[in-house]
Amino acid sequence: MPQDGVGSKSGGKKRSGGVPRVRSHTDAELQYYRDQDHDVLPPHLRVRLHDLFLQIEKEFEVLYTDNLALQEKVDSLTERLERESVAGERVTGTEETDGASTKGGIKAKSGGPSSQKVKAANKLRVQTSKIVSSFKNDSVSCRMVKEYVGHRDGVWDVAVSRGGTPVIATASADQTACVWGIDGGKNLLQYTGHSGSVNSVKFHPSKDLILTSSGDHTAHIWQAVITPDQLRVHSSEDEVDGSDREDEDDGGRCDGAGGPATLRTPLRELMGHTSVVIAADWLPGGDQAITAAWDRTANLYDAHTGDLLSQLIGHDQELTHCCSHPTQRLVVTASKDTTFRLWDFRETIHSVSVFQGHTESVTSVCFTREDKVVSGSDDRSVKVWDVKNMRSPLATIRLDSPVNRLAVSPTNVIAIPHDNRHVRLYDLAGSRLARLPRSNRQCHRRMVCSVAWGDDSLGARCNLFTAGFDRVVYGWSVHSDKEGKD
Repeated sequence: MPQDGVGSKSGGKKRSGGVPRVRSHTDAELQYYRDQDHDVLPPHLRVRLHDLFLQIEKEFEVLYTDNLALQEKVDSLTERLERESVAGERVTGTEETDGASTKGGIKAKSGGPSSQKVKAANKLRVQTSKIVSSFKNDSVSCRMVKEYVGHRDGVWDVAVSRGGTPVIATASADQTACVWGIDGGKNLLQYTGHSGSVNSVKFHPSKDLILTSSGDHTAHIWQAVITPDQLRVHSSEDEVDGSDREDEDDGGRCDGAGGPATLRTPLRELMGHTSVVIAADWLPGGDQAITAAWDRTANLYDAHTGDLLSQLIGHDQELTHCCSHPTQRLVVTASKDTTFRLWDFRETIHSVSVFQGHTESVTSVCFTREDKVVSGSDDRSVKVWDVKNMRSPLATIRLDSPVNRLAVSPTNVIAIPHDNRHVRLYDLAGSRLARLPRSNRQCHRRMVCSVAWGDDSLGARCNLFTAGFDRVVYGWSVHSDKEGKD
């Protein structure tokens, strides 16, 4: 998964120098490094070093600003090209009709310069249409409805409750996990039991339990009971307006009005990893949990006792993600070794299949309801696989930026979060459906780390949630144009 960095370019994830900010680092640890270096350098060298860093910072700020401006221009030109291509197709159809009715006149003038211009224009339109074939009219409508503000550091992950309570949960580098009311937008519960960055969060399939993983080398299972009274107290029908907002710092609280309830002690602490636990998920039924870590292993635990049941070994580098099948005892793990693995626990003798196809770190992998697997990578591609055929993907989506933790909706729409602050929607065939709008500054200002789809049965106004390293989570209303007409 990506590290914290500003101005990452599409060519790769290069971060600023010095001590890298990763999920396993906390502010206290970084301060320790600074204190440790304090007495090493002579004063005159330290002054010189600070001057150089200041110059580098200024140059970097200029480059970053230029990069943002160029990105906005690219977005604007892309949208303009889409509109012009649609208009061009309409004009082409009109000219063909006119040509059919005046065939003789055009044929008589076929050798003239005006005829050549018409042919050249038509040819250009055809070529342009082919070039922008992937930029079809958005077949779904997207509208930002709610924002959830309060975390003091980047938000790594977001999850939506699977039961009847309309809440979401977030995992942040500020060492907390929070539970929010979807419609009210307020933080209802804050979990502070971890001593490191909280890297992932998952709701139990049927109980009021949440599973979190952390840079403190553990995963926690904790109680998250939200009553209807809490939702009513914090409910609000005010939608987010398009006004500019400044960076907010709530002084350590996850909510600026009264503050949420705080929970510090887990029900179960899942131990056994020797490095950062980057992701965790419940197996079907919620009796077992799977974790993925930077020690190159995935662990299977008994969720009731916290006992380690099995250790999955095979990846050559750090793991980046894990996900379980919604109904079958299948688990996929992704790694920096450019592969992801499918672990089958349905039989007494466990089996494993290795999926190869990416050229860089596989950052995300998840199941669909049709027994397909969708993988995302730093190589700027998303691939759709059949679990029964691991030789080649069914579809490949080429993108312009590395991919973070993606999600697939119940209607098989893939939401893809990017390092370049965009979120794009595709179907399983690889056709682009939409891009979340970035108008009126209603958008992420840093990389989008994770996305999660909500269940329409919750009755909430938002059904897609995006979490970014700008410390904000957005709730979106995403519906197909056909649904809107109905």
